Amino acid sequence: MSEEEGDPLAIALFSEVLALEGLVHARLTQALPRGMELSHFLVLNHLARLGRERSPAQLAKTLNVTKGAMTNTLSKLEVLGYVHIRPDWDDGRRKWVDLSASGLSARQSAVRAIAPLFEDVMAAVGADRVRQGLPFLRELRGVLD
Repeated sequence: MSEEEGDPLAIALFSEVLALEGLVHARLTQALPRGMELSHFLVLNHLARLGRERSPAQLAKTLNVTKGAMTNTLSKLEVLGYVHIRPDWDDGRRKWVDLSASGLSARQSAVRAIAPLFEDVMAAVGADRVRQGLPFLRELRGVLD
């Protein structure tokens, strides 16, 4: 149903976003290296891009998951040696998470594994259009956050 037929523009926008989320999720899950879950990749990728420590609560908020889900993901990543979790020296109730060297390596392996899946998308849409669309998507995310 188009906007003229009564489908509000916002509903059309969010319907497309949700459909895209499902398609991207499926492609990523299928392509990630064996044993790596999408939640693992998202944490590793965020920490790699940020280049600094984050608290579990900050990570949960950024990735839009519960604190419990983040604790579970971080526990798995710590066992794998992909993150270092340390106490906050100023506040014993708080912890800090940082990416380890092996975590960075695992993230880079995952990026190499998933990049080919999106080459067709980039070729079809074009890098310039993607660059033009990113500011809007980032703004939308900021408004929703």
